Amino acid sequence: MPDTMTEVFEAQRDRLRAVAHRVLGSHADAEDVVQEAWLRLSRQDAATIDNLDGWLTTVVGRISLDVLRSRRSRPEAPYDEIVVAVDEGPEADVALADSVGLALLVVLESLAPGERLAFVLHDLFAVPFEEIGRILGKTPGATKMLASRARKKVRTPAGTPSAGRSQREVVDAFLRAARDGDFEELLRVLDPDVRLTVDTPDGVVVVLGATNVAAGARFGAAGGGRAVLVGGLPGVVAWRPDGSPLSVVAFTVAGGRITGIAAVSDPARLASMELPEPPGTVGTGR
Repeated sequence: MPDTMTEVFEAQRDRLRAVAHRVLGSHADAEDVVQEAWLRLSRQDAATIDNLDGWLTTVVGRISLDVLRSRRSRPEAPYDEIVVAVDEGPEADVALADSVGLALLVVLESLAPGERLAFVLHDLFAVPFEEIGRILGKTPGATKMLASRARKKVRTPAGTPSAGRSQREVVDAFLRAARDGDFEELLRVLDPDVRLTVDTPDGVVVVLGATNVAAGARFGAAGGGRAVLVGGLPGVVAWRPDGSPLSVVAFTVAGGRITGIAAVSDPARLASMELPEPPGTVGTGR
């Protein structure tokens, strides 16, 4: 391969890795996709490629789409990449600002492969719908509809900040109300259009609207809960009496209200996460 193509690929490697990681949610899978793109480029006649940047984006998109489609009906979400740490103030907020957000990851895992690819490529990397349509084998109009549907499901506020004290206060108010069964207080701290996603052993369950979320809010009253940061978001970890993890919950707060809740209660997913020890536990192993 000519050195110029090698140089262009290396210059694009970080961007291509970022695209694959956002689509797949896994650093390991992203590395595999980029390596496969390199192998395909090495077998390609340079004279047949008019726009190398666009060609590489298309190839990475197609490989990523194949990976999404080949995953099982309940794909293995890379929860081991989400940083979960005891909430110890602003310093911890800054340290976790770049970690993977649980709320976005859970929602992305619930999207169909085409929706996920269209949303990530267009909304996060500004790839034109014409190019995305070629990857998906769809018209630009149909691709735009896929991205629109995905956008409505995700509904993540742009630039979601890491957890601040005001956000933690809103979450604490929610947890107190859940423990006390204070329905009116729950409605006060929940956004009317709040979205709850719960990753259970049977799949991802989605609950929409403040009334419905408040009605099922007893999950927030789990005993032994501990305030944590989950991918930079305020959250809580709860354990069973035997010390095994019961749930991890992350909250998205905007405008003084909770707009999104992402919970993981699937034991297999919880086992893949690095979680703090339960209060009073001696040692570092679980």
